[in-house]
Amino acid sequence: MTALEWWLLLSVLLFCIGAFGVLARRNVILIVMSLELMLNAVNIALVAIANFRVGPPGAGIMFALFIITLAAAEVAIGLAIVVANFRTRRTVQADSFSELKG
Repeated sequence: MTALEWWLLLSVLLFCIGAFGVLARRNVILIVMSLELMLNAVNIALVAIANFRVGPPGAGIMFALFIITLAAAEVAIGLAIVVANFRTRRTVQADSFSELKG
């Protein structure tokens, strides 16, 4: 296996762990952490492909920086919703968020 394949294998494993965390957990904070793990797995794949491809440099790293910015915004909004719900219900379980539907 080449070095690129090892990096992509690491990325796939981290993404699968994150996807399992999103699907199996009920704690909203752990779900947000699993989403962050999935986004970081995509970042690893983008940077690895950018370093091993031929062409203009920086395209993969530019996308990775965009994903980092998106992840920061997602965490800020997600944790604000969690804190607001925790103040009213005193729980961070995803089942208690049913009133946010609609």
